[in-house]
Amino acid sequence: MKTIRYTFWAIVGLCLILIGLANRDIVTVRAMPEALGELLGLSPDIQLPLFVVIFIGVGAGLMIGFLWEWVREHRMRAEARGKAREVAGLRREVEQLRGAAAGAKSDDDVLALLEKSR
Repeated sequence: MKTIRYTFWAIVGLCLILIGLANRDIVTVRAMPEALGELLGLSPDIQLPLFVVIFIGVGAGLMIGFLWEWVREHRMRAEARGKAREVAGLRREVEQLRGAAAGAKSDDDVLALLEKSR
């Protein structure tokens, strides 16, 4: 299984290197269109290699997707926490009842030990 995982990541790395080598040209990334920038007298832009822009876009898309899923699954996580609290309370209650039952049947110590070990 480790070999498959390492092979997969090696292929992914090789693909990223090939994408980077194929897209080395410098591009200008603008925050707003030129006409609007000239109108406002503000034109925030930066020059980056194209592969950096591609990788930043993919990374931003992944982060937005992860955040979206985390928000979407909030209800399920809250429900699971509530169920876990309920289970913990029920386990405590069962242990208390077993302790009370073992105390009531103190005539036979062996049976009391067996009841407590369940």
